[in-house]
Amino acid sequence: MTTGIAIGGRYKLNSAIILWIVRRALGISFFVDLFYLAGHYIWGWDFPTPLVLAQILITVTLGLIIGAIFAKIWPIPRQKGFERVIRTLLISIPAVGLGFGVNFILQGLVLTHALWMIFAVSAWLGSGIFMRTVEQEREEQERRAAQKAEREARRRKK
Repeated sequence: MTTGIAIGGRYKLNSAIILWIVRRALGISFFVDLFYLAGHYIWGWDFPTPLVLAQILITVTLGLIIGAIFAKIWPIPRQKGFERVIRTLLISIPAVGLGFGVNFILQGLVLTHALWMIFAVSAWLGSGIFMRTVEQEREEQERRAAQKAEREARRRKK
């Protein structure tokens, strides 16, 4: 039996999803923190303060949540192809804009770190949490076949 929190009466937020987001957020944040720490010693960037580390963690978590919501609405298809490319563009482009908003809220007018890019990458990584099931793929193929047959019938009728 799975436990979860009802969201809007439609979806159930499973505790496994929350755990996945927390684990992934900590992992990505750790990697980004190491990147900025290495940048301090190699390129002379500002040393990442605890406030900056918290901003990175918040940004990554928000990006993963947006990506998970997008994945719930449009799960990733099992087959590689054009739909995956379009899906990636439809999550990445708005995520950059939302990332600028998050960056502005957390750091103000002086952008000291590329939180907008961290947000976009996190949203993209978070959008891979749900994959279409075989039944969903079959239903989609049947729907497309029915639409194609309907178009053919309309053409013949004319």
